Parts: sequence; C-alpha cells; structure tokens
Amino acid sequence: MAKGFEDTPERGGHGLKEEFGHVPVLLKEAIDFLAVRRGGIYIDCTVGLGGHSYEIAKRLGAPGRLIGFDKDPEALERARARLRVSGLNPESPEDWPVIELIHGSFASLADDPGPKIEGGVDGILADLGVSSLQFSDPARGFSFQAEGPLDMRMNPHSELTAEQVVNQFDERELADLIYEFGEERRSRRIARAIVRSRPIRSTAQLAAAVSAAARPMKHERIHPATLTFQALRIFVNRELDDLRQLLEAAPRMLKPGGRLVIISFHSLEDRIVKDAMRAGARQGQYQLLTKKPVTPGDEEIASNPRARSAKLRGVERV
Repeated sequence: MAKGFEDTPERGGHGLKEEFGHVPVLLKEAIDFLAVRRGGIYIDCTVGLGGHSYEIAKRLGAPGRLIGFDKDPEALERARARLRVSGLNPESPEDWPVIELIHGSFASLADDPGPKIEGGVDGILADLGVSSLQFSDPARGFSFQAEGPLDMRMNPHSELTAEQVVNQFDERELADLIYEFGEERRSRRIARAIVRSRPIRSTAQLAAAVSAAARPMKHERIHPATLTFQALRIFVNRELDDLRQLLEAAPRMLKPGGRLVIISFHSLEDRIVKDAMRAGARQGQYQLLTKKPVTPGDEEIASNPRARSAKLRGVERV
C-alpha cells in the first residue's frame, strides 16, 4: 500500500490496550452519553472485542443486564472471555450484571424483541466501525493492505461474499453499488475496469484494478480503492439496512429517559443517524443530546488516526 494511505475506519480494537493496541474510539464520550443506570438493561449492538461492553458492565452491576450482539463469532468468543475474566471483582464477584452475548445482527432484536427486553431498555449503544480483528486478518478480505481472498463477511456463515459481487454483478449494478455505498464519483470508470479485469479473486487484484482506473488525486489522503472496498463491505453485510432497522425500532425499545448513542465512521451512516434522530425529536419521541456530532480530540486522533472520521450522536427518550 502506498505510504500515507489509510484503510477504511474501524472501531478501534475493543479490547485491552496492551493486547489490541488501543481502546475503542470515543470510549469515554460514549459511556458518558449513555449515562448507565445501575441495575438497568442495556444493549451493545456491536460488541466487537468487548471494550464498550466492559465499561458498561462495570457501571451496571447486579442485578443489571447487558445484551450484546456481533455478527463475528470469533470476536464474540474473545469478548466473552474478556468479560468473564476481567469483570469478576474478587472482593464482590456477585456484583456483576447478567451478560448475554448473541451471535447475529442487532437487527434481529429490532424485528422481535421478545422477552429479553420486556418493559424496555435503559440504553442502546452502536459503534458502527469495523473491528480491528477483522481488518488485521488478511484472510477476512476487508483490507487492501495485505493480499487475501475477496470475502468481507463479518459473519463467515453468510452466503454472499465480495468475490461473488465483484465477479457476478454486471457493470451497471457494480457502478450503482460503488456510487451509492461508497459515494465514489468515479464509480462508472471503476466498474468498467473491474469487469475488464475479471476474474478477480483477491484483495490485491481488486485494489490494482481500481487503482488503475482511479489514480489518486492531488492531496488525496486515502487509497484510490478505499471507497470501493467500503461500498462492497457495506453491501455484503447489509450494514445500512441493519442501521435503519435499529433506528426505526429504538423509540419503542427505549424506556422513558433511556438513551440511544451511535458512533458512525462515514457520511452515509452519519446522515442516516442524524436524520432519524432529528425526526424523532420533531415528533416528540426524543430530546437531542448532541445538536452537533461529538468528534475525537487531537490527542485521540494522534494515537489512532482512524478515529479521525468518527462522529457520535445521542438522544434521550421522552
């Protein structure tokens, strides 16, 4: 990868600093805005490696409940181990909430809350970035920094892969997808280059095809393939569909005074979150906690450049 280029933003590691390199993006701000009520019920929509969940659980205590979701079974197992080992206080091991970690999309809870949240929840947190666990493994196919298969599935049991999209969609479908989910202005040129380069089997092949069609513009900070990779990842994992389902369901899931806090990493997500929260405020469902998004400070960006694009927004149910 060319020097100075960065990959798609990520959640920031969701784990112990010594083990995973850094803490989740906007961790303190997210927990502060969530305003965890001791003994309440909370949902972490994107557990990752457990960074946010651990901070919620510490404040939640018994008899609180934390329900966590993640599409990635490997991340979920690591989070489960961390929450089990790190959470137990030797002096009062009983003062730890009930934690249920669920393999799957948080959208399933929006579809059918069931008895898990009967009576509503006190808070919902969603960090929409990609986990460092996924980005750091070339075999997952999320990054063009190292050669790997064109996979990009957060849930390895899902049927659709990025390779299928790249090699089976026609040129117009690819161009529309890259434009809609990547906001890439050169989408038609890129789609044409992809079709001509088929079959494409690896991340390196795809990055080369895109780079040849869309050479970096002057002062461009990101790799020419960044937005195309983003578009494929969002499409393969139905990320925006899941987000819309959550935003639609949140008002009926939250108790009065309950809070919804969402961290997004690109303009598509942030626009959807902003519009839904403002619409809810106009309809009398929410009080806005953030009229403008909260963003990382200079110190956090210096320690984790991928935090630069993070935006946090929050609302309280009324």
